[in-house]
Amino acid sequence: MTSTSGDQTPLQGRLQDLRRRLGRSTGQLPDPVRRAAREPLVRFLALGGAIFLLHGLMRPPGAAPGGELVVSEARAGALAAAFTRTWQRPPSRSELEALIEDHIRTEVLVREAQALGLDRDDTIIRRRLRQKMEFFADDQTSQGQPSDQELRAFLKAHPERFRIEPQIGFRQIFLDPQRRGEGLAADAQRLLERLNGPEPPADGASLGDPLLLQPTQVTAMPKGEVAGLFGTDFADALVKQARGRWVGPIPSGYGQHLVRVDTLEPGALPPLEQIRQQVEREWRAARSQERQQALYRQLLGKYRVSRPELPGAGPQAP
Repeated sequence: MTSTSGDQTPLQGRLQDLRRRLGRSTGQLPDPVRRAAREPLVRFLALGGAIFLLHGLMRPPGAAPGGELVVSEARAGALAAAFTRTWQRPPSRSELEALIEDHIRTEVLVREAQALGLDRDDTIIRRRLRQKMEFFADDQTSQGQPSDQELRAFLKAHPERFRIEPQIGFRQIFLDPQRRGEGLAADAQRLLERLNGPEPPADGASLGDPLLLQPTQVTAMPKGEVAGLFGTDFADALVKQARGRWVGPIPSGYGQHLVRVDTLEPGALPPLEQIRQQVEREWRAARSQERQQALYRQLLGKYRVSRPELPGAGPQAP
């Protein structure tokens, strides 16, 4: 139902009164001003100015940029030292001035970005702050030189990190299941009898099928690299074979192989004296992780953490 003038609400009455006053006010302006006020560009600039003014009024207390920015002699010295480490010479006066100007530029832009809240909810910045806190944990506890007893205990607790892999020298002849089909087993048997016979062929690889990019003979290769080429099961089977005799077929991801192990150097755990530097590096990394975890647990105790309930999940982690 349409309202008549007699049914106006108090709000509608106030709006009409405001329109009348604005009309009288606009009518008192000179014609050029009234025409300019109707221009889209003028309205756009007025709106932009209002937004800028509103943003300044809404800036949280203490977040306003500006103020004093001091580049101390110590900071200039640090900039010069960083330049020297990179270029193996001290900076010239003009280069140092450029370094200082770049530092000032960075500081101004960082402060303005912080004032605008651009550092909040940024994944990269949050990750970097986490890294700095973890580095802080390392700085708080100086690491002395580990004793031989500590390194031997660490080596004994983590032998898999330092064990030398078996080194395998072998030859292989590939038999393609798609080419040979059901006759592959019979072909393999005939080839084995010939290869292990009194007059083996000089080039046994020519008796098999082509296998691109894979070697037919290896002088010595770590077991892990063999596994990377032919698969873990193939590498495990090789270290179990007697040396100097063709055996098979042994499966791989490509098909079937006749193999001959020529050399096999078993894996071994070297003594500490041979790998002390590597063990010490791993020991320091482990201690660093322990300190970071201890700092995290200490800081976590300051917070009450509420985790979401996940559908079908077990009890929450502590």
